[in-house]
Amino acid sequence: MYYLNSTMTHLYFMADEGGKTMLEVKKLTKRYNKTLAVNDVSFTVNTGRIGILLGPNGAGKSSVIKSIAGLLKYEGGVWIDGLPARTMEAKRIFGYVPELPSLFPNLTVEEHLEYIRRAYNASVSREEIARWMERFELEDKRDKLGSELSKGMMQKVSICCALLIRPRVILFDEPMVGLDPRAIKELKEVICEQKKCGATVLISTHMLEMVQELWDDVFVMDKGTILAVYHREEVSDQNLDDLFFSVTEKGEQHE
Repeated sequence: MYYLNSTMTHLYFMADEGGKTMLEVKKLTKRYNKTLAVNDVSFTVNTGRIGILLGPNGAGKSSVIKSIAGLLKYEGGVWIDGLPARTMEAKRIFGYVPELPSLFPNLTVEEHLEYIRRAYNASVSREEIARWMERFELEDKRDKLGSELSKGMMQKVSICCALLIRPRVILFDEPMVGLDPRAIKELKEVICEQKKCGATVLISTHMLEMVQELWDDVFVMDKGTILAVYHREEVSDQNLDDLFFSVTEKGEQHE
């Protein structure tokens, strides 16, 4: 069950869904020709929690995110709210923000948001679209073409497009890269709002300092595998940096 809160421009999910698995990845394996990029990765993220795929560049994080989003072929299974991720029903309830945003070069910022609204048949008012543009300082860029935007501005548009459909699951691939400090602060606030509303969030990143205050579940990745899983309520007295390096440095010592 859900209801709309117009002040936060988001779809709220009722508390009785707490603890429900919203995102499940099981034995996900991805190969690029003979290169094994992701090896038998499994994890779950429940309703209203923020999961972090944390690891160095080349760990396989983006391949996992892209596989979940349906952009790559893979072995294994992915389910969103119990639905196979490749189905249209699942695609309609998750949003995806890629590491490298790609916009239509001949559409304006406002036209991108309107295109997404119509494609998903989202019951979103023009006022709500305007509020998202205001939050990410896009009001004066509304008539700019996609081809005229910087990477940071394209990233902001991509974030607004993903949030506009009021997704139940949101995938962010290195979302802080390319954003200015104010936009990073705004994005962190939005992510916390999404969690409070009951959405499930998965973020891939190598930037520990950017997710210190956000995470509920951390999946430490390196060389295509998950080395460790941490839940905040179980390690609340430990620093994320210490947890991460205790695992990754141990792995380096055994090579």
